[in-house]
Amino acid sequence: MKRSHRVLLYAGAACVLLAVFALYTRPDFLVTLANQVWACF
Repeated sequence: MKRSHRVLLYAGAACVLLAVFALYTRPDFLVTLANQVWACF
């Protein structure tokens, strides 16, 4: 794999991780997510 592809892959992974972290800082999102998961059971 080329170096540029690897850099883009790592940058994309970092963006996804930052987006997930940003969602976890919002308590209302966590409550909604927990309710949706609990509704499956």
